[in-house]
Amino acid sequence: MFERFTDGARRAVAGAGQEAVRLRHERIGTGHLLLGVLALPEDPAARVLRAAGLDLVTARGALARLLGAPHPAVDEAALASVGVDLAAVREAVEAGFGADGLAALAAPAGPPARRRRGPVRFGEREKRVLALALGQVTAERGDRIEARHLVLGILAEGGGPAVRLLSEAGVDLAELELALRAVHA
Repeated sequence: MFERFTDGARRAVAGAGQEAVRLRHERIGTGHLLLGVLALPEDPAARVLRAAGLDLVTARGALARLLGAPHPAVDEAALASVGVDLAAVREAVEAGFGADGLAALAAPAGPPARRRRGPVRFGEREKRVLALALGQVTAERGDRIEARHLVLGILAEGGGPAVRLLSEAGVDLAELELALRAVHA
């Protein structure tokens, strides 16, 4: 299937793998695919996503929040029992460092650690997304999978972190789909 990918789609998938490694995640997820597309500054799909109000830095921070940091979760009740108001800490960090400041602070410093040998792999949901992207191409009577088809596949699959990230960012999914369908690379 990858032989049918345009250069942009290949770079998006490679970027998704890099994002998964950066965030120390075991598998490439739909959110990583979305970040991979956003990392293509001149790609039409990335322009559509930016026009919808999503940028790479904000999306990266949102994904880190959604999927969790690579450290144990903080127990808000346990912190409250010793006088720490976690909500106040979050507000202070966001006031000082921006809306995604907490995710940026939670990101590990230095090069990401590898937990396993070999490349980061796709999960089952992401394999469905790739198949749905191919289906989008077939429906358009095309022969090449573009980065926009990856995002259309994410939308067609309908679940996962990428759809949640888009929804929480206030992106109208139906409008996004229409805008992506209107784009031809």
